[in-house]
Amino acid sequence: MNNAEMNLVGEIPTRRGKSVKGNRNWKFVAASSASIIVLLIAGISYYQATRFNSQTTINDINVGGMTADQALKKLQTTVLQNRVFVGQQQILDENDTKMGFADQDLPEVKKILKSQWTFFPSTKAKGYHLIPEKADQFRTETMKKLVEEKLLSMNKSLKAPQDAAAKLTQGSIIITKSKDGEQYDVSSLLKEYDKQHYKSDIHLSPLYIQPIKENSAIVKNEQKKLQELLGQTVEYKVQDQVFSLKASEVITNASVTKDMKITIDPNDIKNKVAEINDTKSTLNKDFSFKTHSGSVISVKGKGYGWALDVDKETAQIQAAFEKGENSISASNVIGHGWKGEGYGYDTTANNGIGGTYAEVSLAEQRIWIYKDGKLVITTNVVTGKHSTGHDTSTGVWYVLYKRSPSILTGRELGGKPSYQVQVNYWAPFTNDGQGFHDASWRKNWASNAYLNDGSHGCVNTQPDDMKIVYENLSTYEPVVIY
Repeated sequence: MNNAEMNLVGEIPTRRGKSVKGNRNWKFVAASSASIIVLLIAGISYYQATRFNSQTTINDINVGGMTADQALKKLQTTVLQNRVFVGQQQILDENDTKMGFADQDLPEVKKILKSQWTFFPSTKAKGYHLIPEKADQFRTETMKKLVEEKLLSMNKSLKAPQDAAAKLTQGSIIITKSKDGEQYDVSSLLKEYDKQHYKSDIHLSPLYIQPIKENSAIVKNEQKKLQELLGQTVEYKVQDQVFSLKASEVITNASVTKDMKITIDPNDIKNKVAEINDTKSTLNKDFSFKTHSGSVISVKGKGYGWALDVDKETAQIQAAFEKGENSISASNVIGHGWKGEGYGYDTTANNGIGGTYAEVSLAEQRIWIYKDGKLVITTNVVTGKHSTGHDTSTGVWYVLYKRSPSILTGRELGGKPSYQVQVNYWAPFTNDGQGFHDASWRKNWASNAYLNDGSHGCVNTQPDDMKIVYENLSTYEPVVIY
């Protein structure tokens, strides 16, 4: 070792702990080493403060070892391939585009640089997501919409999951089992897409629509809803009678919608309404009628009478159960009125005839007009001509309307008008033109006049009596002809 070398490293100490001239040189060496270390640390610190760690990525682009300016330049020049994968399946491949970064994005890059700083270089992988200040609408809107449409289109040919559900089947509540499907959870996949806006290739992990499970709160709530349904009773009023309809007796099949509303199969309700209708309705049925003489006869209902509109009443009762209503009244009545309306629903007295009606006896050629149960007039009449088949039609009809005065038009078996005549009072009771009216031209009022000299079907009433008859006839009230 020469003198120069000895100056640098110092002399070797003797056994007695002394050296020839080493103390000063050792101090020099220690001071020099410390300076070098400080310089090295300062250099490393500066480098770390201005460069990204080696495994740092921004939008999947490796910027390791780069300055913020260099990293931004790389982001500006990187081409996006705009391919989208779900698992291993590529579902989209659009034209290449740039990320859309500009110089104004440099402060954000510097923020990432600062946030990833470590005192000593780190090889730990760390990725960052950065959106340009001027976002790329193709990636955030257009391409995202294409991904959504593609996924929805694919789902059409894929098996849908089957939710578990509580259902009322043949009177018992059962829980159907859930089944997995193959359809994609589009909403969740689009959320994953949003996290990868600026990756060149977007890789989405397959996420599938999950069925509602048997032990879920949803199914338990459905079960509770159906149990509550089976405990319901709807009081259904028809005329003056109330029928207690128990859900457990008239509902055997029902389900619960996603918004927790009951949906009922109405078939059993319909059968019950039809049964009630058969019991209560009068349409096309025979009326038991007590005549002026006290005898009881049976007269077929014709224009007069009513029936429940079974379909509409079924829907009304179904809705009452679904909404949890306790009582309803029948409100849909049909019959033989001009517009399909029925008459007599509000009348229960006198076997459905009530106390206000007109009674016509063809055999006696006489009428009796009753008002609120009291006889107000009775008089002889002439009805339809029997010999030509123009008999006044028997049955229970109703007064269609009243008009005073009126012009009547006669026809021969549906042909052209054969006559026109004015009357002071007119009250028809059949749709084909039979009714009560005065007949000032008639000379023959004999009790057998109707056989060969009767009308064309109307009830000719003597002019002196017709005013009282007319005043006591009530629109929509029964006309009983026998």
